[in-house]
Amino acid sequence: MKQPIPSSIRLAKEDFHRLGLNPAHVEPWEDGMRTNGGRGSYEWWYFDSHLDDGSKLVIVFLTKNFATPNRPLTPTVVVQYDTSDGTHYEENLTFPKSQFSAAKDSCDVRIGENVFLGDLSQYTIRLRGKIIRTEITLTGRVPAWRPGTGQIFFGKHDEYFFAWLPSVPEGSVAAELTIDGQTKRVSGTGYHDHNWGNVSMLRLMNHWYWGRAKIGDYTVISSFITAEKKYGYQTFPIFLLSKNGEVIAESSLDSPAFSQQEEFIDDFTQKPVHHKLIYDYRDGIHRYVITYHREKDLLRAKFIDSLPPPAQLLAKIIGFSGAYLRFTGEATLERYENDELTECVSEPAIWELMYFGHAQQNR
Repeated sequence: MKQPIPSSIRLAKEDFHRLGLNPAHVEPWEDGMRTNGGRGSYEWWYFDSHLDDGSKLVIVFLTKNFATPNRPLTPTVVVQYDTSDGTHYEENLTFPKSQFSAAKDSCDVRIGENVFLGDLSQYTIRLRGKIIRTEITLTGRVPAWRPGTGQIFFGKHDEYFFAWLPSVPEGSVAAELTIDGQTKRVSGTGYHDHNWGNVSMLRLMNHWYWGRAKIGDYTVISSFITAEKKYGYQTFPIFLLSKNGEVIAESSLDSPAFSQQEEFIDDFTQKPVHHKLIYDYRDGIHRYVITYHREKDLLRAKFIDSLPPPAQLLAKIIGFSGAYLRFTGEATLERYENDELTECVSEPAIWELMYFGHAQQNR
């Protein structure tokens, strides 16, 4: 039997030194541009929010479509807004590379008139779409964090990597939002992360579940990444739990335990989806169980639909079937001491399933 190719999150002191990272804390330059936008690279800065009026707002600044990293720099801004009554607004704004700039010493990304600017503590996000216009202030309440070095390496010689930096695990949001000419002030809770890599994620990962939630006094960031078949479907549970801005639990290589329940096949993407995801973290007498309960889909998309026509034809020929689903529902946190339930609280949450290829074999 062919041996799987290695893949791992690095946690050793020498790994931080090699990457120029401070193991004690995240520094502002880490949220600056980490690639050159060239062939093979991709990068994006992501923001999402749950607003007090029940609506949800997501904005992403991208150097290019991450499914096609070998393409030239193609600055793009994506915005999605869902009202409390379920009305969905979406814009995909693409610009010439001459209208893109990004600093390396901090987060200062500009695409046309659109701005993503911040210092790990406070951010300004400005979007000027045809339908949606907004000016957002995001103020962090949980310190920037990364799981280990924040990078998963793939290959015998660490040839490839995927990097993830939760720059604002949770923060307060204040915004002016204009939809179809109607302006209102909104507030709520928000999140920002930064991702980049040096090869298409389709070659590295089979799928992932990712979610974040503000549950009472707690903030949860959770992810379960499954590598591709040639990497032995290696799994990476990633988990952060904070209370009132103080981190009380973090991921390790074998914690938390992860389980998924009530599977069904999504009729549009043909991917297996689960109504319930469970992260079970134990630390001595303390135990935290976070359960995501799916209620409805915010978005279902096939990657092939975002490709230009020639690439769509090639994707069909090779059987490419990547998909993305975003869900909303309820996240519940249960806290136990010595296996006795001492606290239970629930709040609305957003989470996603990213599928880069065929459903995992022999699941």
